[in-house]
Amino acid sequence: MNAAERRDEIEKILSASESTISATKLAEKLKVSRQIIVGDIALMRAEGMEIKSTPRGYILTHKTDVFPYMGTIACKHYSDNMLDELYTIVDFGGTCIDVKIDHSIYGEITAQLDISSRYDADVFMSKINKADQPLSSLSDGIHEHRIGCRDKEIFDLIRKELRKKNILIE
Repeated sequence: MNAAERRDEIEKILSASESTISATKLAEKLKVSRQIIVGDIALMRAEGMEIKSTPRGYILTHKTDVFPYMGTIACKHYSDNMLDELYTIVDFGGTCIDVKIDHSIYGEITAQLDISSRYDADVFMSKINKADQPLSSLSDGIHEHRIGCRDKEIFDLIRKELRKKNILIE
């Protein structure tokens, strides 16, 4: 299979999937290296395909925009409170869509998270612990999260609980 055929196959696989697929799994299916898949995804994005990269893999962007309510919270904490923050969000039924910081040189930096369960949070924290470089470390712990929920009431419950834990900035 040539590169164009492989990218068509990646598109078919992502279109058929309702959840994320890692570069490693795509590489196994297509019998190429993970790095080839990463390059293919970059080329597909450059051609206009909206592919979201999350800590757990790739997914087409339109498949993740399914939240009846989305809100943004501002937080301040360090690595020791990160798991508690994420568990609070998902335990109330929210999805932590992304994290955003304001950087003194680069301006606004946003990273996709798509954390919607304790399992997702644990996988994410495992990666953070290996790298020891959360994005919020570049902004003295200050960051924002977009949170997707089924309604505003859930969002307000998440805010209330994060406020009690002294994580929320108001």
